[in-house]
Amino acid sequence: MTRIALVTGANKGLGKEVSRQLASRGINVLLGSRDPERGERAAAELRTAGLPVQPVLLDVTDADSIGEVARQLRVEYGRLDVLVNNAGILINPPALETTVDDMRATFETNVFGVVAVTSAMLPLLVEAAAPRIVNVSSTTASLTYNTGPSARFADAPRNLAYAASKSAVTMLTVQYANAFRRAAAYTHLKINAATPGHIATDLNGRRGPRTPAQGARIVTTLATLPDDGPSGGFFNDEGHLPW
Repeated sequence: MTRIALVTGANKGLGKEVSRQLASRGINVLLGSRDPERGERAAAELRTAGLPVQPVLLDVTDADSIGEVARQLRVEYGRLDVLVNNAGILINPPALETTVDDMRATFETNVFGVVAVTSAMLPLLVEAAAPRIVNVSSTTASLTYNTGPSARFADAPRNLAYAASKSAVTMLTVQYANAFRRAAAYTHLKINAATPGHIATDLNGRRGPRTPAQGARIVTTLATLPDDGPSGGFFNDEGHLPW
């Protein structure tokens, strides 16, 4: 049976590369995009390469949009095998200039969007034989890497909103994993957080030294874990990251 995946924020950058890699494994991928034209262009590019993808209109901040995708999945497939919560935004004024509005906008997409999509897709995920959720986080989400004057990101002046939102995403991942273990209907569902590293995408003005394809590898790996794979972890290419 062909597996079905939904990737949010999939019309470019990391999301498109994750979609490419999943589809290359024979998974039928729905490319979530809030811009239908960009979504169709991305899907057309991947279909030209012979990959099984289709665009879907999906704005993670819009309940009606999320509900429509869930309805479409229910009607067409009756389940969802893989969910990749990738959609995210970066608002990065200096920390001491970051406003409540900056925080609200960041959390609306990066955190509340993850909860909204995950909640809507859970009834479909539990119908799959080996469902997997991957939440795209960031290395900047690590409290260890931010704590103390000599820490890796101690001198990063613009991380307040983004890093805080991604730390929330890692905690969501842990809490969902704990909840899945406690509920008999969900024990076959695995969820993990992944950081692609500093990749070159529109989100950061293409300044990252890694390619989206490199960053997508860990996401794809976690999205296709075997039954004895981990759940509730935070990973990059090299393995576990410190919280």
